[in-house]
Amino acid sequence: MDDEIVLQINQLADEEHHLEREHGDRPLTDEERRRLDAVKVSLDQCWDLLRQRRARRESGLDPADAEVRSESTVEGYQQ
Repeated sequence: MDDEIVLQINQLADEEHHLEREHGDRPLTDEERRRLDAVKVSLDQCWDLLRQRRARRESGLDPADAEVRSESTVEGYQQ
């Protein structure tokens, strides 16, 4: 499962980079901006899920009990 999450992170990161860099000198369209925002949230959720799974495993708990947290939860974390 962790490998699947890492694969998804890599795919989302590639899409994020494409959206940020491949538009040239023009600003992103509204649709591209919405997609970029959605990709960033999905990335945060994937990273959070991967961290949860690793922490549960290191604590002797079942990593399968980790759950994807809401956008409001993962976007509210302090860096």
